[in-house]
Amino acid sequence: MSLFKAVTAKPWETKGVIGGLRPEGTFDASPERVALIVFLVVASIIFSLFSVSYFIRMELPDWAPLTEPTQLWLNTGLLVISSVLFQWARNISKTESQKNIMTAFIGGGVFAILFIAGQMLAWSTLQASGNYLATNPAISFFYLLTGLHAVHLLGGLWVWSKSSIRLMSGGKIEDIRESIELCTLYWHFLLIIWFIVFAILSNT
Repeated sequence: MSLFKAVTAKPWETKGVIGGLRPEGTFDASPERVALIVFLVVASIIFSLFSVSYFIRMELPDWAPLTEPTQLWLNTGLLVISSVLFQWARNISKTESQKNIMTAFIGGGVFAILFIAGQMLAWSTLQASGNYLATNPAISFFYLLTGLHAVHLLGGLWVWSKSSIRLMSGGKIEDIRESIELCTLYWHFLLIIWFIVFAILSNT
């Protein structure tokens, strides 16, 4: 039995375990924050690989540059406002006065939803002009990169919706402060990713 315990032990999960003291986590941050950071690293690698593939694919003769819909500029503004509102909510959550926190946090998610709606409008505009997924490689990558970004944003909105429900149902700010901070971090990350994707699509 002792051999089984030795084989299945996970010493990396605790540190400084001394008799009479409670086990302490390996990381100072909460598990949710650690999980988000790991996810952001993985997401960054995924977007980097697709970006590299984009530039490599451009070198082939069947590549036809795409004129991006002007709708993307408005969409970018919507995502910037969303990120600013989340940062405002984060700042408010750290103060004693919680005034406007519901407006800021819920407003951030609403503008993110408007961003996705704007992306769908941009896709519809392309399709209306005869530019479909299989029309040429440039258009395929446009749908791929913008769609992948939208999927990540939808995942963030799912977490945001759960926190918003807790906030509107009278939950204590102390209980959802970390959720607000993690949502803010995630939105800033997606904003940076969108700037990079938009720059790549606009200049190639």
